[in-house]
Amino acid sequence: MTARRPGCRAGGAAGSARPLVALGAATLLAACGFQLQGRTPLPKSLAVCYVEAKDQQSEFVQGLRRALRTAGARVTDESSDATAVVHVLQDAATPRVLAVSSADLPREYEITYSVRFSVTANGRDLLPAQEIALRRDYSFDEYVLLAKDNEDAILRAALARDLVGIAMRRLKRL
Repeated sequence: MTARRPGCRAGGAAGSARPLVALGAATLLAACGFQLQGRTPLPKSLAVCYVEAKDQQSEFVQGLRRALRTAGARVTDESSDATAVVHVLQDAATPRVLAVSSADLPREYEITYSVRFSVTANGRDLLPAQEIALRRDYSFDEYVLLAKDNEDAILRAALARDLVGIAMRRLKRL
């Protein structure tokens, strides 16, 4: 049995070294440029936005509206109330057959989701027409048609989400 001195707690000097180690680690991370990902605010010109699109219910347009609100913009239903208008000029997901079986049935598809957009504010172009596109491929089996249709819908939604992220990064740089 070891005897303890009065006033000493278990752990001794090791307990007081922990805050110093944590402080040292934080200093090293800050020195190397590490920064937690935060919310970058939108420019003031995008404070009140109107999203103009042929298909207001597309996955990209709905995702863009949500992302603008999350970034602090107010999305309006009237273009006359807006300080900036995001024009969605093209919003299309197109499938393409990549491979076929010996029976001439599709075995692999590629989905290309492309978006073209521009931004105007007070009658001047803030962002000229930008085109972004992403592609994903997936296998196809006619015996599990329902599951493959669901996979197609999930891929389209994921592509739209990724495109919204790219578009928002471009909008934040205005």
